[in-house]
Amino acid sequence: MTTTKRNISAEKLERVAEVLKTIAHPVRLSILEVLQNHGRLTVSDLKEKTQTEQSLLSHHLIKMKDKGVLRANREGKNIYYALVDDHITNIFDCMEKCSFI
Repeated sequence: MTTTKRNISAEKLERVAEVLKTIAHPVRLSILEVLQNHGRLTVSDLKEKTQTEQSLLSHHLIKMKDKGVLRANREGKNIYYALVDDHITNIFDCMEKCSFI
């Protein structure tokens, strides 16, 4: 295994820790995975695809939006949620490769 030296600033590490804390919940990871696979979706679509109660789903969506992980756009009566940056879903590749998970 090769190691890569990184020189990540303290500010960047703080932000990474904040984002990881924000997504560190099974429902939130499920939301990220669904949005990765389907792009932007309404709350109703997310409810169906994640099999999550709407009030709980809305709670998680708002938390992730407030922390800058998701963006929301209103179109008529619907609110569409999408990933702010698709790179966040690279966490799934990392999880699959980690031997301790």
